[in-house]
Amino acid sequence: MSEQPSRCGYVAIVGRPNVGKSTLLNHLLGQKLAITSRKPQTTRHNMLGIKTEGPDQIIFVDTPGLHPDQEKAINRYMNRAAASATRDVDLVVFVVERTRWSEGDQLVADQLRGIRCPLVIAVNKVDELRDRAELLPQLHALAQRYPKAEIVPVSALRNQNLDTLEQVILTHLPEGQHFFPDDQVTDRSSRFLAAEIVREKIMRQLGAEVPYQVTVEVEDFAQEGKVLHIRAAILVERAGQKRILIGNKGERIKQIGSRAREDMERLFDTKVMLNLWVKVKSGWSDNERALRSLGYRNE
Repeated sequence: MSEQPSRCGYVAIVGRPNVGKSTLLNHLLGQKLAITSRKPQTTRHNMLGIKTEGPDQIIFVDTPGLHPDQEKAINRYMNRAAASATRDVDLVVFVVERTRWSEGDQLVADQLRGIRCPLVIAVNKVDELRDRAELLPQLHALAQRYPKAEIVPVSALRNQNLDTLEQVILTHLPEGQHFFPDDQVTDRSSRFLAAEIVREKIMRQLGAEVPYQVTVEVEDFAQEGKVLHIRAAILVERAGQKRILIGNKGERIKQIGSRAREDMERLFDTKVMLNLWVKVKSGWSDNERALRSLGYRNE
């Protein structure tokens, strides 16, 4: 009996901000890799999530949401990152919401016009529908708009129908050798993942404006015996934001640090000593040079 041929391919996950792309990636991988929050623009970088099962290796590309605001350098960076992800992939998964088509969805659709690879549309958050019949007009409209696409209703958060989505994805993977070792789950460094975890906790803790003018820079990352020592600077643009982040008697920064450390210990499977502080770096989010020095590079 001949062995099953190995398959391997790149799959871009695209969609407007806050539609559930990173949540979908985490559940498809079966572990938390991409940070999530209820706020749009949580994801700022393209990141690979690699899933290997037997002869099959799917290399997911998680992308920032495309958005019309290109006022700041960081917004332009995120749009370039999202647009670049659909080049040279084997499949695009376009994530939309259950019953509505927005201006943000149209922006993504316009970017997808020139793609040469197959398209799968994942209609997300169907668990929030009281009556599945409410979904039918959206499914019909999508089928009219994309007659060649396969459409799969899912709930990323509740893990509903993701096995069907994965099977559809596998049918589009080309035969070939795996590009990554079977135990590798991402192309990103542990330092990058640590910085992202801290930023997630900030996104979840703070109000509307401050999180978008915050970034995290890991300055030290060293394993000493059984303890991983991480020192990270949280960069903000104004002194008032620094006060908000630190909180009354340092309570907020302690809470952010405590929750980030718990996630890091799970991810890195070791005890973590995390040291955070906040510093003001005026205008970093609208300065191309500062962005590059902070790791915002379009590869």
